[in-house]
Amino acid sequence: MAKIHIAPFLCLFFVLVNVTPHSAVETQPTVFILGDSTADVGTNTYLPGSKLRANFSYYGIDFPHSRATGRFSNGFNSADFVARFFGLKRSPPPFLFLLTLKSNHFQKHLLKGVNFASAGSGLLDVTGPNNSVVPLSQQITQLSTVKDNLTALIGSTATETLLSKSMFFISIGSNDIFGYFKTNSTMPRDLFIGTLISAYSNHITNLYRLGARKFGIISVPPVGCCPSQRLLQKLLNGVDGCFPPENDFALAFHSALDTLLVNISSQLPGFKYSLGNGYLMTMDVINNPRASGFDNVDSACCGFGVLNSEEPCNSTASLCPDRRKYLFWDQFHPTKRAALLAAQTLYNGPPYYVSPINFSQLAKDY
Repeated sequence: MAKIHIAPFLCLFFVLVNVTPHSAVETQPTVFILGDSTADVGTNTYLPGSKLRANFSYYGIDFPHSRATGRFSNGFNSADFVARFFGLKRSPPPFLFLLTLKSNHFQKHLLKGVNFASAGSGLLDVTGPNNSVVPLSQQITQLSTVKDNLTALIGSTATETLLSKSMFFISIGSNDIFGYFKTNSTMPRDLFIGTLISAYSNHITNLYRLGARKFGIISVPPVGCCPSQRLLQKLLNGVDGCFPPENDFALAFHSALDTLLVNISSQLPGFKYSLGNGYLMTMDVINNPRASGFDNVDSACCGFGVLNSEEPCNSTASLCPDRRKYLFWDQFHPTKRAALLAAQTLYNGPPYYVSPINFSQLAKDY
């Protein structure tokens, strides 16, 4: 019998519609990325106790030199593609990698940005295995260390200016929802969402206090539609399709997050944001896959068994014949191509998917 993976500590994806982007902004802002495995570019590789890693084959099979870098993808992820639109070759390196460098090299890297995202992390510190992830609160503490080093390098005034013009991208929340279902929580859904939104508010406020002003936030996608949760629906309820309770949760979370950001923008001077609707972006692809060039939106490209999702992707897994035609790379994460489409939409998409402005508009000073 297939194993049921109710609550992965890996996270989900943010995916979407193919929109042709403008050229990268003329003035390259510094890019800071926080979140979970949707944006992790190798953080967990530097956590000795973490089992939530992707630094082995077949991960990275389509990355330059087929190198497994710790990205939960067959190649680049959405953090890489978003960073490209802002003048970088790929996502900034992980903070924990930068700590391995000599101090002068460490500080010089900071001027282009840092990626703090950690697979399995959440808005709540209790989300994710102990000592195996870097929760968002600790990621923000790491940013504080970065600020101190920038101040030592270029001075306090220049650091404040740099941070105020920097782009802060956040992709998180899926693992908190998975945790809610894994633990069979008896807390009412709306009360738990309120807890998540309160935590999100505190995190954003702490980032603002450190000097962040421009926030590109990606909401939770329909987590019940990833292959692992489709398998759960099949095994528990005997039907194909997405797992509705988790999708309902994701939809309610987006609505609450939207309201939070509207309120925060009226309270914090200079605060600007762009909210990517990961739910609509993904569902539109699932409901009309051919429009985005996909043939398969329910199975994992890399895995085992039913929906190629009974076991995690590894070097002995079954690989799909054409990775460009699959929405999902593994049990939970998008393919490289899906990640590119997501980044295109976030950068240059219409208000239906990203509002009140898109990421390219967020970068402008006005």
